[in-house]
Amino acid sequence: MKTAVALCLLASLSTASPVFVGQETFEYHTVEPGFSLDLNAQRLVQMEGKPPVWMSELDKIKAKAQGSKFFDITDTQDLQSFALGRIQGKTSYPTPNATEKVKPIIKTLSTQGPKANLEKFSSFRTRYYRSDTGKESQQWLLSKIADITKDYASLSLQDLISVTEFSHSWGQNSIVLSINGSSASEEVIIISAHQDSTNLWPFLAAPGADDDGSGSVTILEAYRALIAADFRPERTVEFHWYSAEEGGLLGSQAVARDYASRSVNVVAMSQFDMTAWVKKGTREEVGIITDFVDEDLTAFNKKLVDLYLDIPYVETKCGYACSDHASWGKAGYPSAFTIESTFENSNKNIHSSNDRIDISDEFSFDHMLEFSKLAVAFAVELGGW
Repeated sequence: MKTAVALCLLASLSTASPVFVGQETFEYHTVEPGFSLDLNAQRLVQMEGKPPVWMSELDKIKAKAQGSKFFDITDTQDLQSFALGRIQGKTSYPTPNATEKVKPIIKTLSTQGPKANLEKFSSFRTRYYRSDTGKESQQWLLSKIADITKDYASLSLQDLISVTEFSHSWGQNSIVLSINGSSASEEVIIISAHQDSTNLWPFLAAPGADDDGSGSVTILEAYRALIAADFRPERTVEFHWYSAEEGGLLGSQAVARDYASRSVNVVAMSQFDMTAWVKKGTREEVGIITDFVDEDLTAFNKKLVDLYLDIPYVETKCGYACSDHASWGKAGYPSAFTIESTFENSNKNIHSSNDRIDISDEFSFDHMLEFSKLAVAFAVELGGW
């Protein structure tokens, strides 16, 4: 998630100045142990309504700290070119009606697994995509997915499940889990979150409990409940955990480009980024993002909230390139995005060392559970069974 809080930190830096963040000082040329980040490396960045511009990694960091939202398109400059041929084949979404399938599954959802998983996932000093601990956290997540699959899926269902690492040059790979559908249509449903975290100065601690550890374990719990129910979809249902969202949607752009280049027929993609925070004094609700999303799929998501969740939705906006759904939309695929609240009431501790489970009782695993319900409903209603 791209923070909207503009910081004067980093903004007035010259090329010879140190970087001041809190009580710590960093030089531009510093090579931090455990990181593979060249601050002088040139990246091609695209912001809303402007032509792409080349800038250094340091300038990218400064732009992010000032609240700018962008795609880093260095390796995916042709992503949008795939969109044109896909518009005519747009999917229509049914009125949700699989209550007899969905409701028994959502009754089996628990906060116990997400809490244990998030305690571990946010214990890594940072999950920054160019850090050693970012690689380690990705490998832990991969092993946890494998454990859940082994423990909860029947042997015959396991034959339908594949888990792969989508390799990236920076080392922290995206994870793609697929439950193969029985239909010959080869249509695909995607439920996703991003696994990486960042501090505004990337070398500092970034536990990323809410951004986006919460979304990562939210969809993991949905997956657990689905396979425990022996979910065998008609359409292929995939769960994605993207790398490098915080670097400019790098991981999701790479995956979306790969799918588009192979003409994979993704009929719906739903992003879960930040699902834990209920601001004091506000109504508990699901934030339905309404800008830079597919209108019909978003309307379908609203129906799912009304039918299956115990809390209402509220419409909100988050801006250009604000999470991984934007990569899929750019490639011409229908995508949607739900968040913990209105964007204005969302967690302001993100991108800092304070993005922790224990920072406030506003961090709610019960709230996260509502989003696991939404993910289950999305999978069953669109995946079929």
